[in-house]
Amino acid sequence: MKKFINKMKDPEQRTLFYAIFGGKMLGLGLCFLVIFCVSLYLGSASKAHAQAAPAATTQAAPAATPAPAAAPAAAAAPAAPAAAPADTTPAYVNPINTMWVLVTAFLVFFMQAGFMFLEAGFARTRETVNVLLEGIVDTCLCGVLFYAWGFAWMFGHGNGFIGQGDAAGHHWYFLQNLGDTYEGTGVATLAFFLFQFAFADTCSTITSGAMLGRTGFWGDLWYSIGVSGFIYPIFGHWAWGPDGWLNNLSTPFHDFAGSTVVHTIGGFVAIAGAIVLGPRLGRKFKRDGGGPMPGHDMTIASVGAVILWFGWYGFNPGSTLSAMDIQGVARVAANTTLAACSGGLAALIFVYPRSKKWDCGATLNGLLAGLVAITCPCYWVSPLGALILGAVAGVVVILATDLLEYLRIDDPCGAWPVHGAAGVWGTWSLGLFATGQFGAPTPTGADNSAPVIGLFYGGGWHQFIAQVEGNAAIGGSVFVVAMILMYAVKLTGTLRISKEGELEGLDVHEHGGTAYPEQVTSSAHAN
Repeated sequence: MKKFINKMKDPEQRTLFYAIFGGKMLGLGLCFLVIFCVSLYLGSASKAHAQAAPAATTQAAPAATPAPAAAPAAAAAPAAPAAAPADTTPAYVNPINTMWVLVTAFLVFFMQAGFMFLEAGFARTRETVNVLLEGIVDTCLCGVLFYAWGFAWMFGHGNGFIGQGDAAGHHWYFLQNLGDTYEGTGVATLAFFLFQFAFADTCSTITSGAMLGRTGFWGDLWYSIGVSGFIYPIFGHWAWGPDGWLNNLSTPFHDFAGSTVVHTIGGFVAIAGAIVLGPRLGRKFKRDGGGPMPGHDMTIASVGAVILWFGWYGFNPGSTLSAMDIQGVARVAANTTLAACSGGLAALIFVYPRSKKWDCGATLNGLLAGLVAITCPCYWVSPLGALILGAVAGVVVILATDLLEYLRIDDPCGAWPVHGAAGVWGTWSLGLFATGQFGAPTPTGADNSAPVIGLFYGGGWHQFIAQVEGNAAIGGSVFVVAMILMYAVKLTGTLRISKEGELEGLDVHEHGGTAYPEQVTSSAHAN
């Protein structure tokens, strides 16, 4: 903040700031103008459709309020028969499934504690407060943005690229005009909103793992708004929106709980941020005779990884949206466990020959990579398939880390190897390991009339190609947009902290204190 104030005293810097700020406000205004025009167009189209079928609606309508006794003749007239609803949205809330979704939403939300522990452990002592506060503030920002428009854009009807509300033309901005249940799930819409907010928060938090140690807090705020408010809901709609275009491929793209929608998006935003920021001061890469900087506390990093594993039991089983799908929930939970186990062991064993040491950090990222990979195919693969694809993910994360070292890209927590690379592999693996026994989940169980079949089970290349196409479309587009976002934030001068601030430490420079004041006091006394 001091740097910003000093710059504003310089007329040239002040003029530059006003020019950049004005340009950003103009760009934001244009974005909202486009949103308004698209919404107006969609609303006009919906009204035209409603004129052809005036009673059509996708929501369970509340009971009508009785009219005052001003027209007894009209009250005595027989009521006109109501037209059939336009879709299969139930007129009731399924209490069992709603409570299941709420409980799993709480588990997914608790993953934020795991992320904060994991990233703080992999960070240096002098940036611990920065990591913790960034996780908290990012959660708060994400909640407000997802409430304002993110939920509407991602899960509303609209077109193949962005949603806005229900199929009758009502917008869902600021959670207005919501029906009792979301689509045909029987789950209360606000419970579904809370569950999906926890997912959005996870995606945004992934980014910070690759950017810690040298990102200014103002820069954190700006890119978090871009990720939570725009990138995640828009690109997520492509796969999870009720009319997302990836659902309309000749062989539909599948992503059960988000190897692409959550993890590939988060991972590719993360690597874009790491590239634009550049490495931390003093970072020496393996090809230059160095290696990754060690984290300051593997205790809290390990606890954070286990908390994330625990939260994944909300992430994956909760994505059934149904406690009544007993076999599906059990299968997903078992597959999630096995993939994490094989991922951690594979990474541990794969790294051992290099140093003859049992590497804790590599094992943590290996088990997380297994969890990321199984997130997409967990509903459709067998336990054996989960073991295999999790083990492959444990190797993939190490190779991806080696690649970043070779390219001299500084990713302190391994955000891109864990979430980006393993997310890509997990999405593709569905096209290989889907057994062909199960179709899409429903409120009561799998609809097996159209099973998902992978290459290894006689399904040919169709599903694999659909997975590659969907993952490449989202991942590639997100990377391009994220690079633009990061360079735009860099132009404001807020993305990277000053050299003096980085050497002093983000905790003291940005937040006025350290996470371990006793250590500072002890050092001062020793001197």
